[in-house]
Amino acid sequence: MTTQESSSRTDATLVLPVSVRDLRPQDLPACAWSGSATHLRHVERELARAAAGEVDYLAVCTPVGLPVAIGGVDYQASEGAGTLWQLAVLPALRSRGLGTLLVRAAEQRVRERGLRTAELAVEEDNPRARALYERLGYVAYGREPDAWDEEGPDGSVRRHETMCVLLRREL
Repeated sequence: MTTQESSSRTDATLVLPVSVRDLRPQDLPACAWSGSATHLRHVERELARAAAGEVDYLAVCTPVGLPVAIGGVDYQASEGAGTLWQLAVLPALRSRGLGTLLVRAAEQRVRERGLRTAELAVEEDNPRARALYERLGYVAYGREPDAWDEEGPDGSVRRHETMCVLLRREL
């Protein structure tokens, strides 16, 4: 797969091949774009779960191995389904097909586990992500509150509370 980015300052187009692989602990410093230090510590804990086979955590990478999109599949969150979560794309490369590639790779991992359903939750105030998931065949089936710790620029941690739309897709 390749992604293209056009610059408004020049007429140049960059074509960048990417591949999908498992995220590794040594990748975490290069994933600072995906969230705060608190978030990255959480991802690090999830990589320990990946080593135990409870989750898959994927990275879409450039040819030099730099992660530009990451996300996980939890096989314990919902019986009979793989739950996609923590999906993120490097902001400068959004709307270039990387999110689609990441979701499709995650769905393939779900199929490889013998499961036929993929689920995810998206914040109600994130219509752009919801539109992507719906374009990929996900259908809303409910709502539920969610919350997590969020770190501010000054290092303070506060609880972020939100309402999410639950979506699922039969694979």
